[in-house]
Amino acid sequence: MSLLFALLAAFCNALNVVMQHVASIGDPKHSKGWRFVRYLVSNPLWLLGWVALAGAFVFQAIALHNGAMSVVQPLLVTELVFALVLRWLWLHQSIRTITWWAAALTCAALALFIAMAEPSGGSTLPPSGAWVSATAATAGLAAVLAVLGLRGSPGRRAALLGASASMLWALVATFIKATTDTLTQYGLSGMFTHWPLYALAVTGLAAEVLNQVALHVGPLSISQPFIVIVDPIVSIALSVWIFGETFTNDVGRLAVGSFAFASMCVAVTVLTRTAPATMDPDSDLSVVGT
Repeated sequence: MSLLFALLAAFCNALNVVMQHVASIGDPKHSKGWRFVRYLVSNPLWLLGWVALAGAFVFQAIALHNGAMSVVQPLLVTELVFALVLRWLWLHQSIRTITWWAAALTCAALALFIAMAEPSGGSTLPPSGAWVSATAATAGLAAVLAVLGLRGSPGRRAALLGASASMLWALVATFIKATTDTLTQYGLSGMFTHWPLYALAVTGLAAEVLNQVALHVGPLSISQPFIVIVDPIVSIALSVWIFGETFTNDVGRLAVGSFAFASMCVAVTVLTRTAPATMDPDSDLSVVGT
């Protein structure tokens, strides 16, 4: 069941991106400033995008509560595949053959990783020591990358800030899982008296700010692969570190699963670098070199 909710979260994320982009470029008056904001908030499609985003959060929370984080977070990568299909069907964009192959390999590699590595287990009550050490290490490294990303070439800054944001998104996933466990155990009112909800709010805000900065300072062809790939890698590490999730003991199956995961990372990189650079209808420009 967690697989289904993870895929629903990925689809809703893709739907939000496409909806809000279509709404943002649909202003016939090409308004600016507060007039553009007023146009957006009065546009039903843009508002539906926020509904889709809320749905993505709920579906991700349900998936994380009921399943292993080392399964859910990698599956969210399929957002790119869903978005590609929506861009083809809805926006009528020309998608290159290599991009479709990369999307297919992404899906196949993810399925093979889950089938071979067999991620499972996990505790709903991780020790406090694991929380402190994992959070400090992840947030600390993300902060170092963010500071290093303040200077340098646009490409270097985009890579470092994208990796920093992605590490925080992985940490956000752990706090989502902890918050849902707290909700189940203590109820809605009790949730507000425990730390996971507030850690989620603070880390989520920091991750979103870094995410937006990474997309702004340098080429999308560099920032997007880092944002998409680093998250599942760090999420898997945190799932083992904090929640004690496990993988198969079969060395052969684990090797195949690791190869599949690496193949997924390569496929995602190719997908993001060969997809149309914008969401303008009939756009056939890849993001390479942007």
